[in-house]
Amino acid sequence: MKLIKIFSISIVLLIVSKTTAQEFKLGKVSVAELEQKVHPKDSAAPAAILYKRGRTRIEYDVSEGGFATMADVEVRIKVYKKEGYEWANQAVWYYKQANFVEKVTFSDAYTYNLVNGKVEKTKLKPEGIFDEVLNKFKAQKKITMPNVKEGSVIEFKYTIKSPSDRIIREWNFQEAIPVNYSEFGTNIPEYYVFNPRQKGYVFPKMSVEKGPRSIIITTKERSNVGGFGGPVRTDFSTDKYEYIETRTTYIAQNFPAIKEESFVNNMDNYVSSVQHELAMIKYPNSQLKMYSTDWESVVKTIYDYETFGPELNKTGYYEDDLKALLAGKNTPEEKIWVILNHVKSNVKWNGYTGYDCDNGVKKAYKEKTGNIGDINLMLTSMLRYAGLTANPVLLSTRENGIALFPNRTAFDYVVAAVETPQGNLLLDASNKFSTPNILPFRTINWTGRLIRKDGTSEEIELTPKKASNDFVFMIYSIDADGKISGKTKRQYTDHMAMITREKIDGVKEEDYLEKLENKSGKIEISDYSRTNEKDILLPAIETYAFTGNDLCEIIGGKIYISPMLFFTNDKNPFKQEVREYPVDFGFPQMDKFNITIQIPDGFAVETLPAPATINMEDNAGSFKFNVAASGNSLQVIISNQINEAIFSAEKYEMLKEYYKTMIAKETEKIVLKRI
Repeated sequence: MKLIKIFSISIVLLIVSKTTAQEFKLGKVSVAELEQKVHPKDSAAPAAILYKRGRTRIEYDVSEGGFATMADVEVRIKVYKKEGYEWANQAVWYYKQANFVEKVTFSDAYTYNLVNGKVEKTKLKPEGIFDEVLNKFKAQKKITMPNVKEGSVIEFKYTIKSPSDRIIREWNFQEAIPVNYSEFGTNIPEYYVFNPRQKGYVFPKMSVEKGPRSIIITTKERSNVGGFGGPVRTDFSTDKYEYIETRTTYIAQNFPAIKEESFVNNMDNYVSSVQHELAMIKYPNSQLKMYSTDWESVVKTIYDYETFGPELNKTGYYEDDLKALLAGKNTPEEKIWVILNHVKSNVKWNGYTGYDCDNGVKKAYKEKTGNIGDINLMLTSMLRYAGLTANPVLLSTRENGIALFPNRTAFDYVVAAVETPQGNLLLDASNKFSTPNILPFRTINWTGRLIRKDGTSEEIELTPKKASNDFVFMIYSIDADGKISGKTKRQYTDHMAMITREKIDGVKEEDYLEKLENKSGKIEISDYSRTNEKDILLPAIETYAFTGNDLCEIIGGKIYISPMLFFTNDKNPFKQEVREYPVDFGFPQMDKFNITIQIPDGFAVETLPAPATINMEDNAGSFKFNVAASGNSLQVIISNQINEAIFSAEKYEMLKEYYKTMIAKETEKIVLKRI
């Protein structure tokens, strides 16, 4: 007897909405919307989201024979200025892997314009829709809306179909432009429990309702009547499954644009949004399955991945090489340094992050390339082999955002930590300029999670405590015509040194010097040299001679000069009246200038800036300015020390005033008069 099962589905859903959702319909663009010249609450806005509505449903998929996820999104955008044209280009990413492919489709995409008092609409043509590969895991569907002008309204709809029943995408209620109305909803069967997590500084209103839903599955069975060769009979049977669906709706109205500000870790950390993390699945007649809901269980789950914990135990592929390298190396410092350099020189980063292995440590070592997981799990394994207490540390990069809530996608990176009497020593072999405890800037993102062999874990601080320095020694002379000639030596340490080495790596010296000359006020540079370019444990040093004809002013026979010349800070990076986000410098830092100025013959000092000291509260930072005259030379010493890497928004006013006073002092002029 041959059985053929064909599934069909009918769904009954009874829910009465009590939310305050507004009625927007695609295609119903009003003349008033097209006539609007500026946003009523943000006149500087280049564009605005008039409305954005999305709903993600987990529902039974007949073709897949199981639950899947479907998301529908409708968007209407008003363009006010030419700077808003970029909003006519839209992209939606989707997973595209060998065994997991999502599908994105755009529809109902039109541009509306007001022409001679009448609404004119232009349809998006197929050539305006295309796919683009992002990496080996993701692609994106892109559209470019046609006939966009100042005053246009554009609208479109897209659908994301995912074969997974466990992914609900994050929804942002804020954008870089004002959002008049944003609505997001989820329809989740009772078999699933998701934990919603909201972040940001403004929050939507939420409503929750429950309603019955049913799935009717029809089975078609064919059999031979009277034995083999007899007529075929078709029998139908149905099974009905009833469940409760939870329907949650979030509504945001008149949310302001998220404004870019100086020294922000990642603006996405502060955008109003909602995320959903799967906590539990319980299908009928099946065992309850719990998912990670706290950091301990999250890291335990990750450690047990075949591409994580077991990779740390593989040693055969490197043992012979490491034995030779470690010969004669007795101290932990020697072992750490030789192993770190061995991995850095033998396995190059392929540009992909990830806390677990992509190719696997053995293959990465053989092929001399791998992702972050391949490289730093290999590093951890080698450190353990050398007898050191080494463990992997999970973290989230700045690009990925702050790991606010316990889930496996909160992390996207791993480094190695070696326990020492002085504390954990953090290592990353993916960057050739990285040294112990000097990690790439992308990784300095609040805290990480150290995982031990037994699966236990602890939170560790990623923000450096030690200040990185930028010291400038400068001596220059001024002639009677205001021409300045001098020499500069600039010395960088720790993270400042790493950033400097990264900046100049692979750049032709002539190109670098051209940019430096233009940035420094059209000076001419000669006798340029670098010291410790390869010896990365020492400070990075660059020296050069310079001349400039426009570095000071001559007014009424007097010379006016800012002593720091082209190093002078003349703009306060903190301009907002009120700041909602922390100020993130990345690491403590100190800038110091030691300047000697030779006064031209026939001139004397008329005015010198007064000495000054500014101290922030709680020893958060200090600025010192001192100038002294001795014969025909001046000695200027200036320092700006920032002791905290991160300043809370509550300290913003203090920091803003600190920079305002500091810049005012740095821009004060020395006045020289003829004698």
